[in-house]
Amino acid sequence: MKHHLRRIIGNAFLCHEAFITVLAQIESCLNSRPITPLSSDPNDMQVLTPGHFLIGRPLNALPDHDYTGIPENRLKLWERIQRCTQHFWQRWHREYLSGLQKRYKWSKFTANLVVGSIVLLQEDSVPVLKWPMGRVLEVHPDDGGVVRVASIRLPSGNITRRAVSKICVLPVEVNSEQLPSTAQSSDAIRSSTGSSGDSGNHIDAEESRNMC
Repeated sequence: MKHHLRRIIGNAFLCHEAFITVLAQIESCLNSRPITPLSSDPNDMQVLTPGHFLIGRPLNALPDHDYTGIPENRLKLWERIQRCTQHFWQRWHREYLSGLQKRYKWSKFTANLVVGSIVLLQEDSVPVLKWPMGRVLEVHPDDGGVVRVASIRLPSGNITRRAVSKICVLPVEVNSEQLPSTAQSSDAIRSSTGSSGDSGNHIDAEESRNMC
């Protein structure tokens, strides 16, 4: 991260407020990366991100113009800040997806894609904080049994075919049988909330009796 930060800022003159804004936006980029699916529901495309631990939901950003191709001397202060964030996103996003693709030599076996798993899609010119993803609907192995192409169902409902080289598996792979469904997750949350409320009422009753 520090390497990309030095490359995008370089010798730019930024005031304290502008520099803090750039760091905050870069922090949101890092905390928006998908980690693992939230449920085993095939219609649920939601994934767990570091933003869920910070604010309880994924991080989003408003759409903005692309300032990467505009000279810096023609931009205002806010546009320069957005330009720095967009440059960082392009570099780090491409490097992060490349790190998720495990490339081994022919002497080592690599596991094939599993039907039903959520994968990230490599695309060009992706907006900031946007992670194109889909769920594997069908795999197409070659004569040797190695999966080369997969059919991906997008969140919009469309189905597309992508080569395995353009697909990235989430960093934390969990068996679909171990993931709770959407209904089970909501029931668990309600039950935990109810139990905590009952325990709190029990403690209040004990304290009132002791005071008496």
